[in-house]
Amino acid sequence: MVKDLFDLEGKVAIVTGASRGLGQAMAIALAQAGANVVGVGQSNMTSTKEEVERAGKKFLEIKADLTSTEKVNEIVEKTIENFGRIDILVNNAGTIRREDAIDYTQEDWDAILNLNLKTVFFLSQRVAKEFIKQKSGGKIINIASMLSFQGGIRVPAYTASKSGIAGITKALANEWAKSNINVNAIAPGYMATDNTKAIREDDKRNLEILERIPAGRWGTPEDLAGAVVILASKASDYVNGYTLAVDGGWLAR
Repeated sequence: MVKDLFDLEGKVAIVTGASRGLGQAMAIALAQAGANVVGVGQSNMTSTKEEVERAGKKFLEIKADLTSTEKVNEIVEKTIENFGRIDILVNNAGTIRREDAIDYTQEDWDAILNLNLKTVFFLSQRVAKEFIKQKSGGKIINIASMLSFQGGIRVPAYTASKSGIAGITKALANEWAKSNINVNAIAPGYMATDNTKAIREDDKRNLEILERIPAGRWGTPEDLAGAVVILASKASDYVNGYTLAVDGGWLAR
């Protein structure tokens, strides 16, 4: 049955930045498709835990500052200790800092690149080693951006990090596809989240964005549910190194 291709029953998914917004919505979607979920981050994840358990699945919260790679081994070890395996990794945690490129500081640059790109690579590497050890293959889903394709305004480090995400998604897919590890990415369009609050509250910029989106609205975290389940399931077994835009048509404009 085709619907069985999307079934994640018995799978174990690690989702970084799962406390709210896009990460929370994707964690809940994976649970509703059948996966147990490990949420990683610094913020309280009580509401995510409640929704995952409402879907009948288990939730493990791991507190970790992902601006450093220090906790990478611990994340994997705790997941294995509690669930015995890993099947899916969603690298969602990320941040943005806005400033004119002429004034951008090294401190801001490092903070963005460390969280948005460096930890993504080394957590993926560690999880991939586990996939190979398990001899089971697995799914790695990175969260890219419209700025994986475009330059943006006043966000040079964020653009560099998300362009890097698109690049390492391809690079890792090239190396790991032979081990039945699918590495892909989702590029959300303009989403109504904390990261875009300032833009949405700027009437002029908000209107400029809405006028370009063919769908005529900002995206919601729930708009990523279908995409993450597809890329986490058998439905994407022959999809490798691809960045899927979920953008209401922004890039087509």
